[in-house]
Order: sequence, then C-alpha cells, then structure tokens
Amino acid sequence: MKSKYLFSHKLKPFGWILFSVGIVLGIILLINNFDYPNWKINVFSIFGRPAIFSSTKSFAWGLNNVADEIASILIIVGGILVSFSETKEEDEYISKIRMESLIWATYVNYIVLLLAVIFVFDMAFFNVMIFNMFTILFFFIIRFHFLLYKTKSLISNEE
Repeated sequence: MKSKYLFSHKLKPFGWILFSVGIVLGIILLINNFDYPNWKINVFSIFGRPAIFSSTKSFAWGLNNVADEIASILIIVGGILVSFSETKEEDEYISKIRMESLIWATYVNYIVLLLAVIFVFDMAFFNVMIFNMFTILFFFIIRFHFLLYKTKSLISNEE
C-alpha cells in the first residue's frame, strides 16, 4: 500500500542517526546544566522577554547558545523521519499498527502531561514541558517498533 504521507524507507537510517545524535547532545546538555557545549552565535529573536527579566529583545539580534536548539531540531527531525518512513514491506496491517501506535502514544503522552500538571510545579514543570515536546515521538517509536518486532517474531515462530 502506497501512502502519500510517509517518507521513503531509505530515509529511516538517516533519521536514526539524527535522532541518536540529538539525544546524545541533549543528555550532554542536561548533565552540564545547558552550559556545555557552549556554541554561542548571534541569532535573530522573534520573541523575547521584557527588558526587566532578560536582555533578549523581540525582533532583535542577540548572542545565544544554540546547542539546545540544535539538539531539539535533531531529535524532532530524526524522530519524524524514523516514525513516518515506510517499512520495506508497507501493507495495510503495518498501516494499522502505525495508526494505533500513534493514537496510543498520544493518549500516553497526555496522561503523563496531566499527571505532571497535577503533581509537578515550578521549574521542574518547565523541564517536564521541555521533555513533553519529544515524548509523543518517543512513545510512538517504542510502541510501533515493539509491535513490528513482536509481529515478525510471531510470524517466524509459525514458520
């Protein structure tokens, strides 16, 4: 079955590389309290904080460490390529697994978010919101590939 919304299966290994590099960079940043690596460059800010809180202004150039932005971009782009690239033998059953995994990941993601809203506060909640940007991709990738593995092992056991 051909879907116009899925990427070619040839992009999946590239997605895994981007996703993995982004996760490693993100872990390094978390361990070092977002201070290392220090890749400061001039960037254009569309939205900044009021001057009392920060020197970052809206619609202005300023110096910023872009390591966390690079990690986020790598995780998002890599995760989308991994999640939405065709398998080698894409059929209706795999499409069904993909759809059910996406729905399941959405439910789990929002259950985790609801629990965080109820039980997590202050800056810890801000960290939860940062992680929440990526958790739907994580949950989807884990469940989809687990079900594919389980299906393939079930088929090989029957033979």
